Amino acid sequence: MAFGSRAAGKHRGSSRMSRKTAGYAGVAALAATGVVGSLAGPAFAADKAPSMEDTGLNTIVVADDLADEIQAQADSQQRAAEAAAAKAQAEADAKQRAAEAKAKAEARAKAEREAAERAAREEERKRLNTFVSPLEDTYVSTQYHAGGGMWSSGSHTGIDFHASSGTEVHSVGLGTVVEAGWGGAYGNNVVIKHADGTYTQYGHMSSLSVSVGQQVTPGQKIGLSGSTGNSSGPHLHFEARTGADYGSDIDPIAYLRQHGVTV
Repeated sequence: MAFGSRAAGKHRGSSRMSRKTAGYAGVAALAATGVVGSLAGPAFAADKAPSMEDTGLNTIVVADDLADEIQAQADSQQRAAEAAAAKAQAEADAKQRAAEAKAKAEARAKAEREAAERAAREEERKRLNTFVSPLEDTYVSTQYHAGGGMWSSGSHTGIDFHASSGTEVHSVGLGTVVEAGWGGAYGNNVVIKHADGTYTQYGHMSSLSVSVGQQVTPGQKIGLSGSTGNSSGPHLHFEARTGADYGSDIDPIAYLRQHGVTV
């Protein structure tokens, strides 16, 4: 039967146009997922692939290339941004190191300066607490308590240092001038009160360089030696006392030695 023979016959294959349409759809679908090169070939195994003009693959390939270019640009920009960030960090680190080095140098300089200032203060303190001889390069010509008619008390109340007229006379220690001027038998004289409460007197001077109330330091010039007052010739009369007035004298050589002065 005609009906039976049609039913028993082979099914007709899809038309060429249908296969092409399916192939194009497959390419488009694969292109959308980014898989074109490796999977597009089998879809066209049965038929000759259409030209780019026919299929629209030009658009797909161009889009793919554009995506790659955009990604490359993004990667390049990322690398540039990372390089810029690394450079900025390096510069910040360098500035930080420089600032820290400067701070350390300043701290070191400050510590050295403060140490030098402390040393200078200590040296000055030692100097101010030091006693010296009232004259340089001299010797004692008349001893303490030497007897004779030259002294109203019957004995010498101080010591005499050999000195030609005009020799510089120095304060033996730190103190305050409590008398400066004419002292009768002592001639031109200076009396100084020291920090420990003792007094020293310098007599027969030709001229004075200090005044009452003035602060003096060890070794400071207070006048010039001479032969004023009750004197037989140029010299320096030196006394050590427990008070400012006559009669409170103590051994001047022992006094100077107690304060570290070799006589």
